[in-house]
Amino acid sequence: MHPDDADGNLLAQQLQRIGCQVQTLWPPVQHLPAETDIVLLAVRPDCLHLHLNWAHGEQTPTLVAVVNYENPTIVSAVLELKAQAILPSPIRSFGLLSTLVVARKIHKENRQMQQHIHKLQNKLLGQRRVADAKAILMASHQISEDRAYEMLREQAMKKRASVEEIALVIISANEILNLGKT
Repeated sequence: MHPDDADGNLLAQQLQRIGCQVQTLWPPVQHLPAETDIVLLAVRPDCLHLHLNWAHGEQTPTLVAVVNYENPTIVSAVLELKAQAILPSPIRSFGLLSTLVVARKIHKENRQMQQHIHKLQNKLLGQRRVADAKAILMASHQISEDRAYEMLREQAMKKRASVEEIALVIISANEILNLGKT
């Protein structure tokens, strides 16, 4: 996403020269074409007011900010966009390929890290649910924590479900049964 000027044309030519399929758009759009892998976005003062939905979603493409000068406003906008790299303007052939490769690597690592964080958050939530379910079983049956966990495991094996799923069922049932109690 770059204005149709000499710099934008040079950028498109350089990208095509290194084997990229290029589609130029200006002004910046709210919805990207399907199959977009990398966006090179000219970050300019006249476009700072735009909120680009695609830049803040879960499946965002790699973003390289193209800047023609630095000031606190532009730098802040680049950070807010979460660009993986910055390409100075005017465009030069040297450094474009390296910038794209590094940006893609950073983007891939960030996505993997986010997936790992999401997985850990789900695991932690599951452990909290198991702890809550054990507390419910301990209070309702006057049993030890170990025995409560055994009960959860036994039910999970019988139902061919995870311990976390059984814990959620127990918590839900407890909430329903205690609805009228204060």
